[in-house]
Amino acid sequence: MDSLTIAAARALATGDPLAALNAIALRDDPPALALRGIAMAQLGDLARARLLLRRAAKAFGPREAIARARCAVAEAEIALVSRDLTWPVKALQAARTTLEARGDKANAAHARHLEIRRLILIGRVAEAERLLAGFDPAPLPPALRAAHEMAVAGIALRRLTTKPARAALARARRAAQAARIPPLLAEVESAGLALTEPAARLIGRGKEKTLMLADVEALLGSKTFIVDACRLAVRHGATVVSLDSRPVLFALARALAEGWPGGASREALLARAFRARHADESHRARLRVEIGRLRKALRAIARVDATPEGFILTPRRARDVVVLAPPADDEHAAVLALLADGEAWSSSALALALGASQRTVQRALDGLAAGGKVQATGRARARRWMTPPVPGFPTSLLLTGALPGG
Repeated sequence: MDSLTIAAARALATGDPLAALNAIALRDDPPALALRGIAMAQLGDLARARLLLRRAAKAFGPREAIARARCAVAEAEIALVSRDLTWPVKALQAARTTLEARGDKANAAHARHLEIRRLILIGRVAEAERLLAGFDPAPLPPALRAAHEMAVAGIALRRLTTKPARAALARARRAAQAARIPPLLAEVESAGLALTEPAARLIGRGKEKTLMLADVEALLGSKTFIVDACRLAVRHGATVVSLDSRPVLFALARALAEGWPGGASREALLARAFRARHADESHRARLRVEIGRLRKALRAIARVDATPEGFILTPRRARDVVVLAPPADDEHAAVLALLADGEAWSSSALALALGASQRTVQRALDGLAAGGKVQATGRARARRWMTPPVPGFPTSLLLTGALPGG
């Protein structure tokens, strides 16, 4: 490479895209096209950046496998930032294999971190852990060490293990400071907010209080009987009963837990589970059926007994019953949790990250848009959804990933 190309590459490595463009903005040779694409990505023009990188990849000759692989990695990063989670991940894996075989360890590590970040986003935490296991970041430059530690912290946050997450973020902060790249340091600081902002609400015995993420971790490790409104599950110790696909049963379990140590009246249960304002005999019959199903689902950890007024929840071994609820109750809280990162998401990417159908996600987005909670940009396949980050609304508890005991 000539001196101008080298100067542009060094400017991009330090996060200075304008200096890079000053050197190669008018050039159309393959290395300059690739560097211009990266510069445009750093400036936020992702569509232009992707176009330039594709032109560069086509322009590089068949013997320039490393250069083409680097273009594929850069395009994968743009896809991740723009939340295009359907981008062909096999292309990124092939690029990583090429870079590792040709000795480009830094860019191979960057490709690995992009794969891990994508897996974390879509909730495949175990796969992300396997890809990260045994990888030594020590030889990497500071910016890539920061990216590695951010991946470690992301997995720890999904696992709700706050001590490893805090340690990883501290290492990421030191690496970002050494790299002297302000956007990277800002990303690390933003990730750290998950540990310092309210993460959930604890409801029990008629009272409510706010919990931090470390408090939630301690609660999940205790012997308390928990109705988890973040994961739509009922748990006691290592036993977890998922009611994610049974919303009526979960609504009944939550109503009973909020009434504990007392019970809940039939009228209250009908209103919570069926939204019935005026109950008739058919509603009461359906309530008896659903209570029977709830008894069967929870039989290993609790009883549901009838009372003259309604029903009461009786844990088999726990001495306390609580509800773990999100910071704000919302019908589509999981969608808002993903959009809270401030990025623009497509409905297909949201569906992939949530493990739901695209039609279900689209209905949720339409409802949120009608309430002014999200906004759309673009049309047809280019349509994206976003919302400004909501203070005090971390995503860790609402996003998929194994919890302690799960």
